[in-house]
Amino acid sequence: MKAGKKAQGGFTLIELMVVVTIIVILATIALPGYQDYVRRAARAEAKTTLLEDAQFLERNFTEANRYDKDAAGAAIALPITQSPRTGTAKYTITAVATATTYALTAAPVSGGTMAGDACGAFTLNQLGQKGLSGASQSMDACWNK
Repeated sequence: MKAGKKAQGGFTLIELMVVVTIIVILATIALPGYQDYVRRAARAEAKTTLLEDAQFLERNFTEANRYDKDAAGAAIALPITQSPRTGTAKYTITAVATATTYALTAAPVSGGTMAGDACGAFTLNQLGQKGLSGASQSMDACWNK
């Protein structure tokens, strides 16, 4: 090195490419796990919403002795019709109720982030029976995890 000149510091192209390669490998491993976590969280929220709506229907049954109408005879409306409650809906919540029965369904929004999900639509009835519609996963994998 000549006198009066400072040594230049920095990264070589090879060092930079090694770092970029490591970042890409880590992202490739982490992204599917993150996406799975987000799907499981959306499912959990949809199941919680179904249970909240079921509680609403059971309270109504206690007061009116029927699921489909309130004590005054007016048709009931679910308090929560989407999951999550605010923001972009991932599931729509619907109910089919008669005087003595009800069936709640949390179906993925068509074209939404949960469309085509392996668990499909979640169902719950007045007996507490849980079900799936259009699922490629087992009941245990979808309802209990």
